Amino acid sequence: MKIAIVILNWNGKKLLEKFLPFVILHSDEASVYVADNASTDESVSYIKANFPTVHIIQNKTNGGFSKGYNDALQHVDADVYCLLNNDVEVTRDWLVPIIKTFNSEPQTAIIQPKLLDYNNKDYFEYAGAAGGFIDKFGYPYCRGRIFNTVERDSGQYDENSHIFWASGACFFVRSQVYDQLNGLDETFFAHMEEVDFCWRAKHFKHDIKYVHESVVYHVGGATLSNSNPKKTFLNFRNSLFALTKNAKGNLLFLIFVRLILDGIAGIKFLFEFKFMHTLGIIKAHFSFYSHLPRLISQRKQIYRKANYYQKTSIIYEYFIIRKTVYKSL
Repeated sequence: MKIAIVILNWNGKKLLEKFLPFVILHSDEASVYVADNASTDESVSYIKANFPTVHIIQNKTNGGFSKGYNDALQHVDADVYCLLNNDVEVTRDWLVPIIKTFNSEPQTAIIQPKLLDYNNKDYFEYAGAAGGFIDKFGYPYCRGRIFNTVERDSGQYDENSHIFWASGACFFVRSQVYDQLNGLDETFFAHMEEVDFCWRAKHFKHDIKYVHESVVYHVGGATLSNSNPKKTFLNFRNSLFALTKNAKGNLLFLIFVRLILDGIAGIKFLFEFKFMHTLGIIKAHFSFYSHLPRLISQRKQIYRKANYYQKTSIIYEYFIIRKTVYKSL
């Protein structure tokens, strides 16, 4: 099995200095690529001078996470792609259980390892924790993280299991499945594109797995922090994109409820004096409206047979019933 680790980079020289040596040290089973998204720092020259075994792909523009990978992977020959953030520290033998799972489970198309917090290594990391799920209204959550409540890792999720979505921070996917789904949706730019991709993979009956024996540590927010209103804009808009494209059921009802819930989130930001985040939600909704014709067209092309959400509303479970950890759901 040929595995290619592809690290997307944009002006991340300092992150490459810190984390790329671990990838090279612990990844004898794979080829390592850095796909540079038209960086203006010294990322490319640094790699050339210090890591001659690393393959460099130079994208002409910064098209974000989705386009960056779609462009780069056209130049990669492998059976399995590992889409790896440049702020992830990998560990010894991290690839061994991943390879074992792909070899023994031909129906498994996508895998996520255990994702822990680099700065607080006893805790799961926000971006994917122990694997992701989604509720009826398109809100994602994880085993180990629901909204802003992040659990300590005490081995409570130390079993390999089926999940709904795998984190884009460390995302293994069979290349033939990536091609089958025409890659990531480039209109997302960044954030939630992996949820949309996995949702589409589910339509084709592909399995998505969490493999706990493989452990990585993710910084999170190294390129775009949670305090940045642009991240709020992308998360809210792209969540609506994925919901509209993929959800089964009465779409008008789902979108109506979702817009109300987003409005409540915007009011909450106002009371917290986070005015730019409220504005980010408003902008997200207007951007969503402008993309509706395209989204409806995509929806018609996607085969929808079954619901994949575990909970009708994670907001109800979390904010009303106060179930703040996955095992209590």
